[in-house]
Amino acid sequence: MSIAFFSRLAGMLVFGLAGWYLGATLAPLAGAEDTVMWAASGASLGALVGLVLTPWLVLSPLRSMYTSLSQLSLRSLGAGLIGLILGLVIAGLIAVPLSLLPQPLNQILPFAVAAVLSYLGVVTSVNRQNEIFSIFGNLGGRIAEARPKASQAGGGGRTILTDTSVIIDGRITDIAKTGFLAGTLLIPRFVLNELQHIADSSDKLRRQRGRRGLDVLAALQQDPHITVQISDIDVEGMREVDDKLVVLARQMRAPILTNDFNLNRVADLQGVTILNINDLANAVKSVFLPGEELTVRIIQEGREHRQGVGYLEDGTMVVVQDGVDYMGAEVRTSVTKVLQTAAGRMVFAKPEEAPKVARPSRSGGGGRNKRNR
Repeated sequence: MSIAFFSRLAGMLVFGLAGWYLGATLAPLAGAEDTVMWAASGASLGALVGLVLTPWLVLSPLRSMYTSLSQLSLRSLGAGLIGLILGLVIAGLIAVPLSLLPQPLNQILPFAVAAVLSYLGVVTSVNRQNEIFSIFGNLGGRIAEARPKASQAGGGGRTILTDTSVIIDGRITDIAKTGFLAGTLLIPRFVLNELQHIADSSDKLRRQRGRRGLDVLAALQQDPHITVQISDIDVEGMREVDDKLVVLARQMRAPILTNDFNLNRVADLQGVTILNINDLANAVKSVFLPGEELTVRIIQEGREHRQGVGYLEDGTMVVVQDGVDYMGAEVRTSVTKVLQTAAGRMVFAKPEEAPKVARPSRSGGGGRNKRNR
């Protein structure tokens, strides 16, 4: 049974009792002799009102409150709690002199002042949360400086939202082992649900990708170099995982770890910080200048005429001029230019020496010509 059903029963009971007492009270005022009939009628009317209005009076406000609280970041909730505590403390101190006032002021003013100060404390703390937590951050930094260096071996304290694509990619485990990925990887429940949906797909390739993502996630949880946290935090009113991630990142002021190009563009337009693994891979590739020498194996033809294409160990594409003459062989080349594209870094080069092409023998050719003559 749902909570709406129990709320309707509770509303019928409460409003029915209220209608019973109201009917019994109004019967003498109306001059009616049958008080029980008035009470029963009031109870029936109250039960009907409770049945209809209870979800609207109780469940709708609770759902709205839950939606609003679920969209707030943990930082905002903490700031609001600090403001509420400070407001109640100040209200408690002011309530002592207010209780000395004559009635009814000594009974009304303390509660009114407590409500006003609590509201002001919550609003002020939420609006000034950056300044409040910066104070705690500076205090924590001073304490950390006073600690021995051996106790500072942990990573950073930031939270990083993790996308499904970066889990399926698998390179995140190697990055985590290096220690460069400092912070807590926060994986929302809707990301995990999407990963499970991919693993249960009827398509064989998607199913393999989803299962690899689950294996990568299990390896991350066992990795001592990084902290992985799975959270039930969600965003109401949105169905797409990318949209939910962007909203959460804006609310939590946290970056998104991904290698999805479209998510990268959308989040960048909305001012969300993106940690793109593809950008990291391109950044750590070797840097070449025109004139440097490279040895590369030509494995395929290029798009342009007589171009050959090879790859370095880090995946950098090398386009060799007249490389078709060296198909399947290693050749020493000289870099002519380097081009950075959205797909990565491309190196253009030219061979340092001409290919060795076997030429026909003159004697053999001359003999054949003589015979033909």
